[in-house]
Amino acid sequence: MEVFPSISELARLQGPVFLAIGVFDGVHLGHQAVISTSAAHAKESNGTPIVVTFDPHPVKVLRPENAPHLLTATQHKIALIRELGVEHLLVLNFDRAFAETAPERFVEDLVSNARPLREICVGHEWSFGKGRAGNLALLQKLGARFGFEVVGIKPVAVGDEVVSSTAIRAAVEAGDFATAAAMLGREYSILGTVQAGAQLGRKLGYPTANLSAHSEQFPPNGVYAAEAILHGRRLRGVVNLGYRPTVPSARPERVLELHIFDFDADLYGQDVEVRFVQYLRGEKKFSNTEALAAQIAQDVRRAKQLLAGGIGQTLPAADA
Repeated sequence: MEVFPSISELARLQGPVFLAIGVFDGVHLGHQAVISTSAAHAKESNGTPIVVTFDPHPVKVLRPENAPHLLTATQHKIALIRELGVEHLLVLNFDRAFAETAPERFVEDLVSNARPLREICVGHEWSFGKGRAGNLALLQKLGARFGFEVVGIKPVAVGDEVVSSTAIRAAVEAGDFATAAAMLGREYSILGTVQAGAQLGRKLGYPTANLSAHSEQFPPNGVYAAEAILHGRRLRGVVNLGYRPTVPSARPERVLELHIFDFDADLYGQDVEVRFVQYLRGEKKFSNTEALAAQIAQDVRRAKQLLAGGIGQTLPAADA
């Protein structure tokens, strides 16, 4: 997949151009409907489909105090879009200057660089431009002026609930992986970069990779049987998510630690995708590290049994 950083790059691609535009946080079923519809229309017209998204999430720039945790940070989002078979992706830097762009000017830039622009496909409630003044109705007016079609994709529902990043975020936060997976069209996962830690796990005989998850949405604290995807390999392991109450710290931080079974390679600086398979237990403070090591051994044995049996995700059980 070819990733472009600016609208001017569109001029290099053969027209007619079909754009699927959105923030696409989570790349859920609704987002996939926008992307697949655009790709299908492009194929029918022997055109070039291009996905357009933004980095960072606009809310992080416009209202940083209210910015939600992401379902997919940009690296993760790009990987998921690539898995959809997308060949061309335009990732626009969303900063204060870009936020001040009038919606008409944004569309004019697309029109002048896409040769020709045949269609723009968006979600039916998509808004864009300064003050979020642009919407589907304005886009249709601009389409009539500049000669491109506009497609607004209706909401996608799972059961009686509309698929949205907000709904998925709430499901993950509650540990409802089944609902999240149904709306995403895949199992929920987190992409994190391995960073240096205190190496307590190694001292206890269970080396762990500490993951910086780039503000992605965490499920409830606790210990989980998990799968890790590393360089295309699917590995099994156990994850601890929480504040490590047994380990004294002047400034407790929420940490995501991954222990991969029968694996001891150096992962520092590498990206690892983690899928939470099954909740095992809640966080617990132990009297000493020996008791903690004994519990980890139990967690590992149980996780190996569950993963070997192919058991899927379940809701976290209430802690005793």
